[in-house]
Amino acid sequence: MEKIITFEKLTNFTFTNHPDVKGPIRGIVLNFYGLGANAMRHETPKQSVFFAGNGVLYLEPYYNPWSWMNDEAVVFVDELLDVIFGHFALPDNTPVISTGFSMGGLSSLVYARYAKRTPKAVVSNCPVCDLVYHYTERDDLPRTLYSAFRHYDMTLNEALKTASPLHLVPEMPDIPYRIFHCGEDKAVNIDRHCRAFVRAMKEAGRNVTLRICEGRGHCDLTPEMMAEYWQTCLDEIDR
Repeated sequence: MEKIITFEKLTNFTFTNHPDVKGPIRGIVLNFYGLGANAMRHETPKQSVFFAGNGVLYLEPYYNPWSWMNDEAVVFVDELLDVIFGHFALPDNTPVISTGFSMGGLSSLVYARYAKRTPKAVVSNCPVCDLVYHYTERDDLPRTLYSAFRHYDMTLNEALKTASPLHLVPEMPDIPYRIFHCGEDKAVNIDRHCRAFVRAMKEAGRNVTLRICEGRGHCDLTPEMMAEYWQTCLDEIDR
């Protein structure tokens, strides 16, 4: 199929703060949403304003809400960035930060593995890291994962591993990974996901940190830690 995303139609395919960015664009933040989020954004989030004021383009791609960053989602996001880089004539070394919450956290990690333009860093909140285990973790998940990967020419277990950060550790690019996770997360078990992933990444010699927000549930960072989270994205652009 021909590529149909154009800058003139960009808001059909992603939320963007480009009209509000102050000065030249010096970096891009890709924020991937969680499972089932299917609404186009019609209000401006605080982080969008924060990044615009710091010369950073903020995008929330409207990819398939059950995609789990499968091969089609990767191509979709690559196409968005092609349009952005082309329209603004951005240098190839313009830093891209990959970030997201829950399924979006997994997406931020998996996208870093497959992206046409490798992100400069990943910043992730309560990411799913072991997709094979996650298939069994909640009753609402198998239908979404089958939807995302049924077109792959392999077993479902093999397909899940292609988008499972824990199983992709040997293939992950050598960039910084800043992981945040809530200590009382009941939807994405911190031990089976983030702690296992961070341990494996450290053993592989990767630059990875884990910040735990004690006493909070899934993706529910305190206001102070949420501010730290977005500041971390900006810090990685400036690093």
